[in-house]
Amino acid sequence: MGTLDLGVLVSGNGSNLQAILDAIANGTLDARVRLVLSNRGDAFALERAKKAHVPTAVVSHKDHATREAFDEVLVEALRRHGAEWIVLAGFMRILTPVFLNAFRGRVLNIHPALLPSFPGVHAIRQALNHGVKITGCTVHWVEEGVDSGPIIAQRAVPIVAGDSEDSLAERMHRAEHELYVQALADLATGRVAPPREA
Repeated sequence: MGTLDLGVLVSGNGSNLQAILDAIANGTLDARVRLVLSNRGDAFALERAKKAHVPTAVVSHKDHATREAFDEVLVEALRRHGAEWIVLAGFMRILTPVFLNAFRGRVLNIHPALLPSFPGVHAIRQALNHGVKITGCTVHWVEEGVDSGPIIAQRAVPIVAGDSEDSLAERMHRAEHELYVQALADLATGRVAPPREA
């Protein structure tokens, strides 16, 4: 596959973005982040990108009448910066077919659960509320359903007695950072292939 030209979509802190930037910097991931794009101007992920001298853009979903109109602007910005693979890193918007068709079979997400268990928001809380003993994280291809695309990689994260959302989230984030970077590295080297429909 060779060097991946990434567009990273963020809404918040950006710790997965930081893991990707660090892996690129230390040579363990053959990729370039072409653009970090956020729907929130106050996302700390934007500061992480600027520190790494990566271009950033903010497109507020509130400035667009429809999800499709918002997605059209995202697609245009990503294409203008040369992004070919899209990495969702805490991006808190549901993408429409306008976006997914533009980057068909080239959009990846990480979810803090062992899909198909606990899709959607608050997956860590769901796992704790259900009393499961093992949860984890999943890197998957993004399709039109919520957290329903083909699975690329998973890693288990045990739940220990006395875990809170915060303590479990901290361990989950460490697992996510390693798993996301590994999945992208496997994509760059051809060990992971895009879904057949792409």
